[in-house]
Amino acid sequence: MEWKTRLAVQYTKGTETVLISPIDSFSPSFSLNVEALHSCEVTHLGVIHAPVSMNFTMTVKAIGDVAGRLTKLALDGDLFDIALLEHTGDDWAFSSFVLRDCMITSATPTTATISGAPAATFSGFSLAATVDPKTGDQSVLP
Repeated sequence: MEWKTRLAVQYTKGTETVLISPIDSFSPSFSLNVEALHSCEVTHLGVIHAPVSMNFTMTVKAIGDVAGRLTKLALDGDLFDIALLEHTGDDWAFSSFVLRDCMITSATPTTATISGAPAATFSGFSLAATVDPKTGDQSVLP
């Protein structure tokens, strides 16, 4: 199998959708916190579910206006959606992957140097998510 697909990351606030480019990385993570329920007389009675945690980190080049737009979202405390989708090709396992009602909790710019473009890393959390695989049913969290 060959990977010939380019993924894109975009954010939506209200009716405005902005392609996040150039972007070095986007890392969403889900922590599905569960633990086995035990009792003195028997183990593995069931499962205790704790709230789901959905976080993200992205690093963007500080070229153009995207780093500034993301910084403004962070400073204003605005909620927005982030979508990871196929830009070209069709090799990816998902039709869409959307983190909804996101909030940026930290922004870390790199040191300015004489070579290379500066970058900024943004981290935050999501209140909801929708994952739509190409095969199978869509999943919605929480």
